Amino acid sequence: MTLTATPTALPDVLVLEPEVVSDQRGFFMETFNARKFEQATGIRRTFVQDNHSCSARNVLRGLHYQVCHPQGKLVRVVAGEIFDVAVDIRRESPTFGKWAGLNISAANRKQLWIPEGFAHGFLVLSGHAEVLYKTTDYWYPENERTLLWNDPGIGVEWPLEGLAILAPKDIAGRPLAQAEVFGPLAPRYSQF
Repeated sequence: MTLTATPTALPDVLVLEPEVVSDQRGFFMETFNARKFEQATGIRRTFVQDNHSCSARNVLRGLHYQVCHPQGKLVRVVAGEIFDVAVDIRRESPTFGKWAGLNISAANRKQLWIPEGFAHGFLVLSGHAEVLYKTTDYWYPENERTLLWNDPGIGVEWPLEGLAILAPKDIAGRPLAQAEVFGPLAPRYSQF
């Protein structure tokens, strides 16, 4: 079984497409294989935590990241459809403050690799969506930060129909100009 990796507008954020074998019984695919992930991406990571969320239409989660314990994320959808977004928050990166978004769904079976140093969020486009993602570090609530989902300085073009349904922490997100961001070796903090 093969795995293809295609860069997005942010070259470090990759769309992964596993080979799917289908017949009259249904389908089979490998959702993760460390050897094939490394061959397709050139990246070797150890995943330590799997997360599963279920959300209703117009729920917008994000844009989340962790300082001190940054997480790489491999995201996929097992029910419904989302618009998945990554924002580069690595201060020295040529794509600092830029974003990439992709529709991923149970139907298209695409996955999105979002490396450490990026904020992540998604908007549910279907009646509901179940999202699974693997992380390269554990969740540390004291290190979690949120970028403002509609920061005009980033300009994410969310395909939102109606009002976004947000958690209090997402409503209180910081604009990028006031957020803690990543320097070359460790998080570096902007002035508040």
